[in-house]
Amino acid sequence: MGSAEGRHAAQAKPRRSGRRPHIVILVVNLPPEKDRRVIRETQALEAAGCRVTVIGPRGQSGTHTLPGTRDAAIRSFRQPFAGAGIVSFALEFCWAFLAVCTRLLGVMLRSRVDAVQACNPPDVFWPVALFLRVLRRPFVFDHHDLSPELYQCKTAEPNRIALRVLHLFERLSWRCASAVVATNESYRELAINRGGCSLERVVVVRNGPSLAEVAAAPEVPAPRGTGSGPVGAPGPGRQVVAYVGVINAQDCVEIAVLAAERLAELRGRDDWQLVIAGDGERLPAIRELAAERGVDDVVRFTGWLEQHEVRALLRTACVAIQPDGPSLMSELSTMAKTVEYVAYGVPVVSVDLREARRTAGDAAIYVPTGTPDEFAKAIDQLLGDRSARAMMHAVAVERFTTSLAWDHQAESYIRLWGGLLAHRNARYNSLRSSVPVGEVAEPKR
Repeated sequence: MGSAEGRHAAQAKPRRSGRRPHIVILVVNLPPEKDRRVIRETQALEAAGCRVTVIGPRGQSGTHTLPGTRDAAIRSFRQPFAGAGIVSFALEFCWAFLAVCTRLLGVMLRSRVDAVQACNPPDVFWPVALFLRVLRRPFVFDHHDLSPELYQCKTAEPNRIALRVLHLFERLSWRCASAVVATNESYRELAINRGGCSLERVVVVRNGPSLAEVAAAPEVPAPRGTGSGPVGAPGPGRQVVAYVGVINAQDCVEIAVLAAERLAELRGRDDWQLVIAGDGERLPAIRELAAERGVDDVVRFTGWLEQHEVRALLRTACVAIQPDGPSLMSELSTMAKTVEYVAYGVPVVSVDLREARRTAGDAAIYVPTGTPDEFAKAIDQLLGDRSARAMMHAVAVERFTTSLAWDHQAESYIRLWGGLLAHRNARYNSLRSSVPVGEVAEPKR
């Protein structure tokens, strides 16, 4: 893979200048090597002839170059503050802002920085946008999450003042940016209507794997049948129901466990297994719940999986579950797990949410309110209907191939950057709009 990426980067060098435009990406929510969206964006920028530096929290791997990229440097910082409550959030955000700004200034003093992109949450980097405006350099706000709604989901009794501050910071992040990258149409509409951004300043760039990433997994004929292999069901004859994603309070993974309890009542325990792949602050509690409900024999927890293990799981899965409950956050957000399910042609069971429908279309069954009983009945229906799964598999693959794959999103992303950099200097007109897209490499652990 490395040689192919080298050829792509060499082909995409700017034609009018020997210096590659230098873009710095700021990300705080995840260590950069675990943020697949940031990796894909960096790959697209490098293929278009740019140099990228990523500033983010330090992960366990201690890597200094972003996996899967040509030479994108990681400038990391320790994140000692994390937890629940308004004080913890305030400390975490203040520390992240100071740590990121210190490293950004260090990078700017050592080399020329042509532009900066900040990924939220948190929405604290609008002062950086104002600073760059003084320098007449572009600042892009990559809108990953709705911070006010996320805070409401994670807090039983949201503090009114904190909520107002979050709304203010979100609005400033939209308004101060040279351009806004929205992860779906709902976020674009919010940036325009709630943030007052002009239509031309907001571009939709969805999340999701590339065609090459999906093709890297061994092909399994549709429809999904029995599970096998190290991350599937433990033996032949068992159908796999999969959850792949983060396990935090807002992800409602307890609903999947309670649905498994009801599913065991509907069809017994012999021919299926729920595989929960992921990690997060709620994982210990979810494990305890499975044991308390007596379903730990049909619910398997794998922990965090590397990308090749996720591929293996989704290639053997019959059904995938998106248990996010009804809320403004889930209604307007595109869940990364849903795009991955669709990419691998796995039929989805989800609450009837706006962006879930925009992503999965007819490749999903939608339940009204997201109760465990609703999920169990829908999963039971799909497990017993091979022809329905085959039809939904075909719909999912077609949707992914024609519109959702990162290959299509990278085109829009690079067109945006080409326009921003061309405004500053005509020599950047050579940024390619047709970008070769490869596979995201595994982060080293």
